[in-house]
This record gives sequence, structure tokens and C-alpha cells, in this order.
Amino acid sequence: MSCLVVGVRFKSAGKVYYFDPGDLFLAAGDGVIVETARGVEFGTVVAGPRNVADEEVVGGALKKVLRRAGNEDLALLRANQEKEARAYEICMEKITTHGLPMKLVDVEQAFDGNKIIFYFTADGRIDFRELVKDLAAVFRTRIELRQIGVRDEAKMMGGLGCCGRELCCATWLSDFSSVSIRMAKEQNLSLNPTKISGICGRLMCCLKYENDAYEQARECFPESGRRVGTPDGPGRVTGINIFKQTVNVELQESKLIKEYPVANVNTDLPEGGPIERAGHKNENAGNQGPRPVGRDQKHEKQNRPIGNGKREA
Repeated sequence: MSCLVVGVRFKSAGKVYYFDPGDLFLAAGDGVIVETARGVEFGTVVAGPRNVADEEVVGGALKKVLRRAGNEDLALLRANQEKEARAYEICMEKITTHGLPMKLVDVEQAFDGNKIIFYFTADGRIDFRELVKDLAAVFRTRIELRQIGVRDEAKMMGGLGCCGRELCCATWLSDFSSVSIRMAKEQNLSLNPTKISGICGRLMCCLKYENDAYEQARECFPESGRRVGTPDGPGRVTGINIFKQTVNVELQESKLIKEYPVANVNTDLPEGGPIERAGHKNENAGNQGPRPVGRDQKHEKQNRPIGNGKREA
């Protein structure tokens, strides 16, 4: 069995939630009024109607779209936006009055007007009970203060990244992915925090985008520090260049670092064993060389008298 759903987004670059369109004919870009766990909300259709399997629907039955947004709904939405701007200024004044160490980021007025949410950042826990009382006395409605992280702050505030484009999180990135310093190492980037961090102070989300491609490409290259053979002799790998498909090798004899195409580097060598030049045989192969001195022979050699015992002039 399958059911018909539409994708609705409530904020720019926010998560997409799915609803049952019922008998409404909706298309991407249409404004709709839906009922959510937070109450009645205004949203925008971002994914047109499509059929999905019943197994893909989680959390029970889908809620239906109440109606397509009309002129009255749009007028109420604009009025709420004006209230949000006024509430922001009043909250800033109250924060200054109470001397609270917090930074107000954004204000959200519920569509039906039964609640106002204030988003803020702070270094630790804040006792804002008196602030809530003052705000409730002014607006005569439910007040909610919600502490958010620096990444959410950047998503709400927006801005430009070091690439010159608008922030991904503020334009299209709906979910934050886990980013680690290992991803920067895999891509041979400078580990300078100022160069790999976004305006939020955390590692840039774009480090995640090409990480899988880098991990797949590195499988064709030897690991750093591996003993390899080259046309100029044996050496150890000091670095790789995925774009140029080359390997940097420190030669064992001359200690020079040279760059070779990865196809010209012999990696089929045991670690710690004899190293041959790529395409050349070991000249001493099959030669046993000098026989090692045994323990008894070594002791006898140390006690053997030298010459006739006389001291030469």
C-alpha cells in the first residue's frame, strides 16, 4: 500500500515535513496551513504530491493539510512578522535591564498567536525566570526562551562564507552533519583553525561534501611512511597529490624528495625487507655474502695474539 504526501517547510533551509494533502491539488511554492505538534502553522510546499510506501511513514498517521493559505492567512503572517520585530526590541531592553549574559538571536511568533519563542545563545546556564515574567506581562501570551548552539545561530543569522557565497546552512542545508578534523587531514588541508572553521567557529560543513571521494581516491595511493621502490632507488613516501596522481618519495641514498607518478612506484614490497628499484632486480639476489661470525669464532678472534707480541717502533 502507498499514500500521497507533500513536503512542507516552515523556515528557509529548514527541515522538510510530510503531510497528507487530502483532496487539495498542491504544487511546489504554494502556501499552506497545517496542524503540527506546536499548533497551527504556516508552511510552504517544497515537494509536490508523490506516493510513498506505508513503511516509510513513521510516527503514525500523517496529519492533513488544513487548507491552502488565503489572503487572510498571508495578512496574519505579515502581522506576526511585525510583532516579532517589536518583541525582539523589547526583549533586548529587558535583557539589558536584568544584566543577563545572553545574546538574543531570533524571535518567532506562533501563527495562531498563542506563543512567542525567543532564541538565544549563552556560555552556560542562565536564570531567566524574571525575564520570562516581564515578557509575559508585556505580551500576555505564553513565553518560551530556547538556548541554541553557535551552528544554529549562524543558520538563523546567515552571512557569507570564506568562499564568498551565502552560508550553506542558511540557504539549503537542512541538517548538520558530523565533521571531524580527520576530514581536513584526508584532504591535505592546512590545520590552521582560522582556515578550516566557518563563521560559527566550528569546522566548516563543506569538509564533509567531498570526504567520501577523497577516501575512495586514497585507496590507490600508498600510505605515508611506506617503503617503496622508484626508478631512482628505494625510499619512503612523504606525501601524495590526489589531483596530480603523484607520490612524493624521500630517496634512501640521497635523502632527496622527488615526485613520481603513482603508476611508477612499486608498493609490492614487504615492510622492513630488501627494497628493489622499480623494474630492476636486486643485484645481490642469490648471493649469500660473508658468513656471519658465530659466538665461538668471535670469542676466539678476540683472544688471538696479534703478531709476535713485540711492540713495533
